[in-house]
Amino acid sequence: MEIILRKEYSKFVNYWLISLLSLIGVIVIVGGLTRLTDSGLSITTWDIFQGILPPLTNNQWEEVFNLYKKIPQYFLLNENMTMSEFKVIYYWEYIHRILGRLLGLLFFIPFIYIYFKNILSKKYNQNLFFLFLLILLQGAVGWYMVKSGLVENTTVSHYRLAIHLNLAFILFSAIFWYFLNIKLKKNKIFFDFQSNNVVAKIFIFLLFLQITFGAFTSGLDAGKIYQTWPLMNNYFFPDDLSFDNLIFSQIFNEPSFVQFVHRKLAYIIFVYVLAMSFFIFYKKEKNMYNSIYFLLLMIFTQIALGIFTLLSGAHIWIASLHQISTIFLLISSIYFYYKSLKS
Repeated sequence: MEIILRKEYSKFVNYWLISLLSLIGVIVIVGGLTRLTDSGLSITTWDIFQGILPPLTNNQWEEVFNLYKKIPQYFLLNENMTMSEFKVIYYWEYIHRILGRLLGLLFFIPFIYIYFKNILSKKYNQNLFFLFLLILLQGAVGWYMVKSGLVENTTVSHYRLAIHLNLAFILFSAIFWYFLNIKLKKNKIFFDFQSNNVVAKIFIFLLFLQITFGAFTSGLDAGKIYQTWPLMNNYFFPDDLSFDNLIFSQIFNEPSFVQFVHRKLAYIIFVYVLAMSFFIFYKKEKNMYNSIYFLLLMIFTQIALGIFTLLSGAHIWIASLHQISTIFLLISSIYFYYKSLKS
């Protein structure tokens, strides 16, 4: 097996990867709260260097507030907003952007040290450089997302929001995978397209599909309708939609349909995990027990928080907990997938 790490630097690399995972988790949480508080459009420019500091004088605050007043979200929804209220939404978006910059630095500076010290193998250096490019892409996609809400809409495109969130979780998953490889002294491939271990791969696909529909639900505020469970206002299918009137090309723009799919995917994933668990215990694959226990715990937690989010009227803190639990569900899922692969 290829040696991927010089032993004397193992703690340094492990702590670095853990710090990256922690920071990405914080960014996802702050990003979720930025969306839940409708703060994402408060900064209408993308200043990579000038945007490091927030407004420091009254004139600077007036300048950025006046820029916000030019977009539809202000004059259609927030025309009576005060400067104090604007500062709240501004700081949510500002913190989110600063954390993104910090992630780039936290990744790049240690990586340069690791590269020139030959701490990791050439293959891993290539993989990590690709992840750095992914971080840069994530920043660009973030601005691409914000731009979608500056001209004609009062919020960002839910499609671009889904891309932004998926990139974050792909980055998180890859770093977590490399952490497991280094910690456990394995060299498993993060994801390949071979036919082996299809069951676990389908599960990971379903999970990311559900994350996508979760982003759609958030972007369309679809959690603020049909706040009943298990049925949608006493109906299995939302009663404000008709198959006769649905336009296929616009179907994912319908909040009711998006919430319907998000609910049903949760049930499918739940049953799928139960089936995987049954076969693991039936075959007595004891090496998988810890990972499946953790996965089952997080599946139950995620579904429960999803239900409470609906019943609470998408209360911000419960909705945020639902988003936070997604991080732990992803950790448990990737760990389960990792353990399911043969060395």
